[in-house]
Amino acid sequence: MKIKIICLGLIILSVVACQSKKTKNMIIQEIHSNWVFAEIDGTHTGKATVPGTIHTDLLANNFIEDPFYRVNEKEQQWIDKKDWEYTTIFTVSTEEFKKDNIVLEFKGLDTYASIYVNDKFLLNAHNMFREWEIDVKKLVKVGENKLKVVLHSPIKKGLELLENHYPLPAINDQSENGEMGNEKVSIFTRKAGYHYGWDWGPRLVTSGIWKPVLLKSWNQIKIKTVFIKQPKVTKSVAELVTEIELDITTNFSGQLRISNQETNEQYITETLKLENGVAKVSFPITIQNPKLWWTKALGEQNLYHFNVELLDEGNNQLASKDITTGLRSIKLIREKDEAGESFLFELNGVPVFIKGANYIPNDSFVTRVTTSDYEKVIKDAVDANMNMLRVWGGGIYEYDQFYELCDKNGLLVWQDFMFACSMYPGNKDFLENVKQEAIDNVIRLRNHPSIAIWCGNNEINTAWSHYSDGGWGWKEEYKEKQREEIQKAYLDIFHEILPTVVNKYTDGDDYWPSSPQAGFEPEKHAGYENPSGDMHYWGVWHGKHPFEDFEKYKARFMSEYGFQSFPDLETVKKYALPEDFNIESEVMSSHQRSGIGNLTIKEYMSWDYNVPTNFENFLYMSQVLQARGVRKAIEAHRSAMPYTMGTMYWQINDCWPVASWSSTDYYHKWKALHYAVKKAYEPVLLVTKEKEDTILVYGVSDLLEETKGELKLSLIDFDGNILKEISDEVLLIKNTSTKVFEIRKENFLAKVNSSKAVLKIELKKDEAVLSENLFYFEKPKDLQLEEPNFTTEIVEEDGEHFIYITSNKLVKNLYLNFKNQHIFLSDNYFDLLPNTTKKIKVTTTEVLDLKDLKLKHVQQVTNNIN
Repeated sequence: MKIKIICLGLIILSVVACQSKKTKNMIIQEIHSNWVFAEIDGTHTGKATVPGTIHTDLLANNFIEDPFYRVNEKEQQWIDKKDWEYTTIFTVSTEEFKKDNIVLEFKGLDTYASIYVNDKFLLNAHNMFREWEIDVKKLVKVGENKLKVVLHSPIKKGLELLENHYPLPAINDQSENGEMGNEKVSIFTRKAGYHYGWDWGPRLVTSGIWKPVLLKSWNQIKIKTVFIKQPKVTKSVAELVTEIELDITTNFSGQLRISNQETNEQYITETLKLENGVAKVSFPITIQNPKLWWTKALGEQNLYHFNVELLDEGNNQLASKDITTGLRSIKLIREKDEAGESFLFELNGVPVFIKGANYIPNDSFVTRVTTSDYEKVIKDAVDANMNMLRVWGGGIYEYDQFYELCDKNGLLVWQDFMFACSMYPGNKDFLENVKQEAIDNVIRLRNHPSIAIWCGNNEINTAWSHYSDGGWGWKEEYKEKQREEIQKAYLDIFHEILPTVVNKYTDGDDYWPSSPQAGFEPEKHAGYENPSGDMHYWGVWHGKHPFEDFEKYKARFMSEYGFQSFPDLETVKKYALPEDFNIESEVMSSHQRSGIGNLTIKEYMSWDYNVPTNFENFLYMSQVLQARGVRKAIEAHRSAMPYTMGTMYWQINDCWPVASWSSTDYYHKWKALHYAVKKAYEPVLLVTKEKEDTILVYGVSDLLEETKGELKLSLIDFDGNILKEISDEVLLIKNTSTKVFEIRKENFLAKVNSSKAVLKIELKKDEAVLSENLFYFEKPKDLQLEEPNFTTEIVEEDGEHFIYITSNKLVKNLYLNFKNQHIFLSDNYFDLLPNTTKKIKVTTTEVLDLKDLKLKHVQQVTNNIN
């Protein structure tokens, strides 16, 4: 077949598009009904759901119990050692059969799959992340046809590959839980790494048809891809190039049209004459005064809806494709400066401080993640004032819906390729598989304006640390020859294949080889001393550093850090029984996958709080502790702006109910951390610090104009008496952090008991409070907190419900909970100043009754009052 490349000149029209005659050239049939599964050489068989997984099918057919409940996961490790057969009957109509082309398209197969149509073998698939297309024109017939997919055990396949290769590091592969000893096979299979276990997730190694199966029939010509390149986008003009790839089976003569789907504005009308083969055609488009795409806080999320049509000489539509994108310029700026080298994102010419989180798949079984799940997690990010999520490299390249929601909601995406915390083989077949995986996913995702950067992998450069004495101790386990082989495979994947794909199939998207890394070159291993690149700081948690060390260890971009907590009791009850309610019980230990685990939470808690003995109170206090630690980190990073230009904590969500680093639990319920993040990510933030004998106040502003206001400091005792007040006119410099006040501590706290006072800081402009924060001079366990008396009221105002709550004493981390009710509160786990009424919006469809309201706070639980 010949390849024909056509590049056409600039054509700009501003007329209403002529209407084509819509014809049914392309027929798409989704094959999702009447599937059955059967265990090969076994007895398990039943109705199947496609898309789906074998685990969820076994669960639906009552062959297994909920894998997340108690320790059921342990009893289900046999599933991944089996081969499974999925079959269905699909019908081909006479109209479909008469088409020139009929293909089967598998959007996603997990993972080793043999495909048969009418008992004829077609293809062996071997990559969860790739799409597979098979010509079946000569195999199908009018009427019923049989489709069979044999899913081979990823464990048996992995063991075969391991036999022909020496073991490679894969520290999160929970092979022992899978009854495989130390035989770690995940690295040989292009499949979601977290399925094999992680330090926050179970080991549930799935097989399945995880994305739709399509039968496509058409004549003459098909649009394979459309890419809206954006070589130049400014406020005044967007110079675009529409690149279209066509699959032609019969010589084509007709018209190509490109228009705006919403406005009917026509950009291109061009006559084409194309021969059989694959053709690429390119058309420049200029849009004056474009409506730019911005992150949520900076502007509107304007989207353009392009429609590409191919029409025959009779004006009949033969093919059509719609592409939605946003017009924007996004760049990673790495420039030498006085401190080292910057690492910041610039959107439409504006430097943006990144406020975000790391994101993992929403479930161990991704096929049961619903639209509402995706909407909820994106809403949770936006409601917490985030502007970026990092799609982490041990999960999946997310479904299209995820990126569409990020586009619509103004969330940037840091997109990892799916490699994490392991070394990988470098044989020819594996490398070619990786290349095709990258091509498939870059092409699929490149039109999304939310994609800000492509990153090769998670933590491998620093873990292997080939060029230094550091690392995680991996390379020391190998002889020199094997080290060089492993390093060559690393360079082939992350410094050759992936950047080449990004360069070839995007219009200049930024690529970063590994997170963290101190520079683009492979020898630039990340370290606390490097004033360039990004950092994962795990001194807090893994290194047992105190929370105060977040102030010490800051990089140009903080892409990972965090601290764990438990979900609340209502969530724990969904996977545990009362007899399991002990942090060291088998069930609670099973739902904790970090090696140092639950006792580390307890140890850290003892440093800052009196540790409660009651189980429910301990769960609550773990969330308070987590929020305290991560908020310290965010305040340290934001106040270091512009040296530091991004902070993304680990992690926003969970894939099962578990004790983890998440700020929202598996059921998307906000933990204390998410409420704290919402406040710490507000556009204007006040941060108070103690440095030696001085109290410092920083004003951090993401706003794009200077802000003048009144800074007010109030020293208040725990009964509500104002002990001292200071006011000053201050200026916050736009888009940076500014020190706005300092005072000697001994002067400010003269004759004041620091364990019975709190500093309230406010920034006001025209009586409106732009930001407020509280600062304590002692650790929580050293504060002299008294039991409060509360006044509470539920009020309906204009159809909305609010809780008004007042206390006669200062209350630390007040948690309001309507047990067993689906309710969302606009604020929670907050400090309530004495004699101050707090108004909280309640979102619910249920009837509210104060009798159902339960209050919990630090002085209550640390005194072990139930």
